[in-house]
Amino acid sequence: MYLEIVTPEAVLFSGDVTSVAVPGVNGEFQMLDNHAPIVSLLAKGNVKIYGDMNLEEEVAEKFSNENGVTLLPINSGTIEMKDNKVIVLAD
Repeated sequence: MYLEIVTPEAVLFSGDVTSVAVPGVNGEFQMLDNHAPIVSLLAKGNVKIYGDMNLEEEVAEKFSNENGVTLLPINSGTIEMKDNKVIVLAD
C-alpha cells in the first residue's frame, strides 16, 4: 500500500509500506493492503509503520524505531484510506 504522511510544515513521508497502525479516537486500528475505504479522526499517540522506509534526512529525527517498527508521535489528525492509498494528515 502507498502511505503519505503530511503535516502543516511538510510532507514527512511518501512511499510503499506493508501496513500502518494509527491511534484512532476510539482506539488503535491497523490497515493492510486493499483495506476497505475509511476516513477517521486520530488521537494523540504513535503512528506505527511496518515495512522498509527511506526517510529524508531533514525529517528523520521526527521518527523513531522500536523492534523494527517505525513510530511517528502525533497530537491529532485525520486518516483516509482509499484505492490502496493511505493519507495521514497529522498535527
